Amino acid sequence: MEKALWIARISASCRAAGTYRDYFDDVIDTLAAILERRDDAEAIFQEQGGEVLTEHTNKAGATNWEQNPVLRLINDLNRDALAYWRDLGLTPAGLKRINEAEMKHKRRSALGEALSGIG
Repeated sequence: MEKALWIARISASCRAAGTYRDYFDDVIDTLAAILERRDDAEAIFQEQGGEVLTEHTNKAGATNWEQNPVLRLINDLNRDALAYWRDLGLTPAGLKRINEAEMKHKRRSALGEALSGIG
């Protein structure tokens, strides 16, 4: 998927979850770039036959099996993307953290108002 489509999809998800903030736009842009690279890597992986293991010949001439480097890249990009999804509140844990932070802020604001009204 193109980066612009990822940006639209991520922004829509944030709005649906109630976590969208204008200042998240740079984070959304970065996440979209990660997902676009992941999609490109997945396409290459499929073009290469989707093999999980590949043969690798080391400097000594021995041939060993190793995880496909493209699959390793896909896994790394997915891990990176998950961190951004979480920060944007698009995972259950991330949404809970954002909601708790907002509730804490609202409670302090209400207490501040009450205390300022006393004086």
